[in-house]
Amino acid sequence: MRHLTQQFIDNQWIDSHGQRRLAVTDPYRQEQIAELTAGHAADVDAAVAAARRAQPGWQALGGARRADYLDAFAKGLTARRGELMRTSAGNNGKALAETEIDLDDAIACYRYYATQARALEARQGRVVEHDMAGVQAQVFEDPAGVVGLITPWNFPLVTSAWKIAPALAAGCTVVFKPSEVTPLPEHALAEIAESIGLPAGVLNLVHGDGEGIGAPLTAHKGIDKISFTGSNLVGEKVMRAAADGVRGVSLELGGKSPILVLDDADIESAADWVAAGIYFNSGQICSATSRLIVHEAVADALLDALARRIDAIRLGDPLDEHTDMGPMTSARQRQAVERYLTIAGEEGLSAVRDARHRDLPAQGEFIAPTLYRDVPTDSRLWREEIFGPVLCARTVTSDAEAIELANDSDFGLAATVISADVERAKRVGRALRAGSIWYNSEQVVMPQASWGGFGISGIGRELGPWGLSGYLEVKHLIGPAG
Repeated sequence: MRHLTQQFIDNQWIDSHGQRRLAVTDPYRQEQIAELTAGHAADVDAAVAAARRAQPGWQALGGARRADYLDAFAKGLTARRGELMRTSAGNNGKALAETEIDLDDAIACYRYYATQARALEARQGRVVEHDMAGVQAQVFEDPAGVVGLITPWNFPLVTSAWKIAPALAAGCTVVFKPSEVTPLPEHALAEIAESIGLPAGVLNLVHGDGEGIGAPLTAHKGIDKISFTGSNLVGEKVMRAAADGVRGVSLELGGKSPILVLDDADIESAADWVAAGIYFNSGQICSATSRLIVHEAVADALLDALARRIDAIRLGDPLDEHTDMGPMTSARQRQAVERYLTIAGEEGLSAVRDARHRDLPAQGEFIAPTLYRDVPTDSRLWREEIFGPVLCARTVTSDAEAIELANDSDFGLAATVISADVERAKRVGRALRAGSIWYNSEQVVMPQASWGGFGISGIGRELGPWGLSGYLEVKHLIGPAG
């Protein structure tokens, strides 16, 4: 069993000031695989001080040299590929195919922001076009400073890459808190930073929970910006903490994403995309398309096709290459989803496939894939994020009705539209209130395209040039021309 008793601060492994111990578990084998020393506010103080000392030098290094370190991160992750996939499967419960996606997307993200760092250096000081004679204006983009980054447990490697890579590319220095539920994959990031010779204090990793690390990090006056991915409940607390001192904040929060299947859709393809959108990673994905809005003309055929796919999903050991769906990441998350299954029973929902009526593996924190039909719009399962493999379906009679129903949500992270008519799918997608909208596709995520949502799904955007700009401050120098 591993013992994570130290924090990575200023390129040194330092004993934590905390005293509490947290168990890290394997959700399939339901056994403890590591012990984590929960960090303390004093650890945050030390990490912030180290980052503050390192920031001027890291900024002065320039984008091209910072890019070399980002490429080195990508190479470091690639070199540890097999190890990290197995670690993620054991700590997170992901099937191996899902750990591979998490890792590959993280590698691509570091490589992309290496190119962005070089481009940033090339455009510094560019002259702004204007119509005032005798005046010159130049624009510079400076790093926000010292940033605090907090990531969730569902996609440990890629969600950390989405924050660390653009922050470092921009010239920021980092205090990084991974989830205490899945600290093992991200622990490797500090080891890679050490191995590639990243300058001291540029990346500091502090292990712990919300009480020991999260709260003091978000409240710390030495932090210039906080970037948080996680629940709405915690996101609101982060935003309140950042208001003290008017510090920057970006939030990637929850979702209750719709998937619209129009009356001309190919049923078999639609069923594949619907299943992938909700049952991937056991439904533990913020963009999970958990609201199925289907035209009544094709509803019965689609639900039958989905039922066949649900029955074919193989639940089991994440390390078994034949497994399609692993367990929930923790007992706590399994219990949270089970509460919604109880609510479904209390509300009298009609199940096409009910998790409670399927045999489960003998061990593991499993929730079987579930599908309800004709779910009322006032049902808690229709309106609230469940974060599990639970799909709710409703029928409509027109595109206009489908759009109205899709937009009837406080969330606005993502959506999918399926139609044989590509232009129709695009037209419907353009009318939806969401940050990422796929049509006739699985949920393709690329580092070049933005990620973030409308409404209570968050503030700001990650990925693409927008992700980099979130860690930059714009500065103009204006004076006589010549």
